[in-house]
Amino acid sequence: MHPGSIRILNTTEMNPKVKSQRRQNIRYRIRRKISGTTAKPRLSVFRSNAEIYAQLIDDTKGQTLAAASSRDKDIAAQKVTKSEKGKLVGAAIARKATELGIKDVTFDRGGYLYHGRVKSVADGAREGGLLF
Repeated sequence: MHPGSIRILNTTEMNPKVKSQRRQNIRYRIRRKISGTTAKPRLSVFRSNAEIYAQLIDDTKGQTLAAASSRDKDIAAQKVTKSEKGKLVGAAIARKATELGIKDVTFDRGGYLYHGRVKSVADGAREGGLLF
């Protein structure tokens, strides 16, 4: 390579630090546009390699209204795939939201692509009665 030239990396060459920084930048870009209120909270999704988490957040008060994860006892006890656990987490957060009287939410994919487990959470929440 010529000294001073810029080498562009594809995602397979990226080290984890660069990859996580890219996701963080996407997260910040999404959060500039969406925010949750008491009437229409933000449904935030976090995905690790093994687990998936969902929260209903009221950003005006800085308060978590409800949360569900694949580590909850009723979900963790089931021997299903990670995508199916995502659907169960979506249904659980929808159930908790209806108990609080919440029907409309704003979906925050947390910088992840909208497919796989993130999409499963959204589908489970929609089947549970949430609108977004």
